[in-house]
Amino acid sequence: MTNTLNPTATTTQHRRGPFPNDPGRWKAEHARALLSGHDRDGTCSDDCEPVLVYERARWGWLAWTMPGDGTFPDRPHHVGILTPDATRMQCLALRWLTRRPLQRIALAPHIPGSLRAWAAVTALAGLAAGLLAMSYGVAWDVVLPAVLLAPSLAEHLPGQLDARARRHVRTVDGEAAVRYLQRLTTMQTDLDQATAASDRYEVRRSAEIGQQLLWDAAGLLQNQDTRAAFAGLIARERLMVQLADQVASILTRTSHPAATGQDREPGRQPGPYPPELRPSTQQSPHRTPSTSPRKGSLFMTQPALGVRTVDVYLLFAHEAYYPHSGSQEINTTVIAADTLLHPQVQQPDGARIHDILTRGREPGTVVPLATLTHELAGGANWPEVGDFVRVTTDLVTLVQMQLCDALSLGLPELARALICIGPGVHQEVRTFDASAGDFTAYGQDARAAVLAEVSRLLAVITPERPFWPGDGLLPPLGGSV
Repeated sequence: MTNTLNPTATTTQHRRGPFPNDPGRWKAEHARALLSGHDRDGTCSDDCEPVLVYERARWGWLAWTMPGDGTFPDRPHHVGILTPDATRMQCLALRWLTRRPLQRIALAPHIPGSLRAWAAVTALAGLAAGLLAMSYGVAWDVVLPAVLLAPSLAEHLPGQLDARARRHVRTVDGEAAVRYLQRLTTMQTDLDQATAASDRYEVRRSAEIGQQLLWDAAGLLQNQDTRAAFAGLIARERLMVQLADQVASILTRTSHPAATGQDREPGRQPGPYPPELRPSTQQSPHRTPSTSPRKGSLFMTQPALGVRTVDVYLLFAHEAYYPHSGSQEINTTVIAADTLLHPQVQQPDGARIHDILTRGREPGTVVPLATLTHELAGGANWPEVGDFVRVTTDLVTLVQMQLCDALSLGLPELARALICIGPGVHQEVRTFDASAGDFTAYGQDARAAVLAEVSRLLAVITPERPFWPGDGLLPPLGGSV
């Protein structure tokens, strides 16, 4: 019973079209394409190259396809990510690769091939310069090689420069990969804009880490598809969300310095990541000592010590996939708690998570994975429980193979981000409006509304047929209730 739904949450889906800060740019590019005649429409053949408009940023570029009617494309054609810590020459390489394509001139109707317009101009200029040099007494055997070599260089040198510049850029194409990377680039753009507006070291460092995450994600997507690279991609997306939340918190404290010491939760230590969103052990280099578990701390908090409740559901976000060709994106899944006991889920990790998930809950409760992270000392105790990234990857595989029942959701971007934060009072998701230069905060009320909508969908589905957790389940820790 895998249900594919896209509920209308209380928050609207955030889509970033081309040139959000310069709406007139797209109209100008379309007008230029019409004037040059280089416009792709229904009359083009399959060999016709798409017209690409490059939107450059500090992290790289988005290459948008120019439709024949001038409408906004729904996704980029490809994405280019610049290497971290790029030098000035490497930044110039990015501008070189996103230059406007030069027109080519056909040699003759019966002669295949074409010549760059710049090469033709160079040939004419070289010929004129050669004749002028010979009139001043320069030997013809010196002038002739230079005249012949100039157009050849103009024709082939740009290709050599392209190959050299591409060493510093990772280019990703393909619908699923581009859509995923576009989400990360939207957050990185917000980080770069915040860096331009603030001289704080923490803000600048967050943008640097975000650029490294983009570079790593592009490397994964170049070598494998989104499904194969799911574990690494979802970990980097979590880190990117954490960086965006951290920078938003810093900017808010900077603009309201009086609230700096009052809005912090009692006992919370400052650090680079909110505790509810702290990464797992694979990202330990990004964690600070202040977030590490203290000696003698409890293995789990009180909810895991209560009576076990079987009728509980786990809600978790994951890398988007498409069940069928032309179907909508699936980026969030709800499964019955007992599916964690499936033999094809990594064990005993799944059984340990199941034990925490089912202790002290109300029947019918939908528990986000971020809530478990919050309960496990903000994620510090995950290594003692299990690898939740591997477990959720196995769960998604079970759902795709239809070996268990699940509620598959295509949540809007903001709603998906809200379920990835914990239930802490001060945990929220902030979106940056570049035109207004301000943030909009969505807190626990918005998160509760998203969870209520998911619970409502479950309440409609489960009375007709309870979720099937799969066959051959392992016994829970401590035996059955």
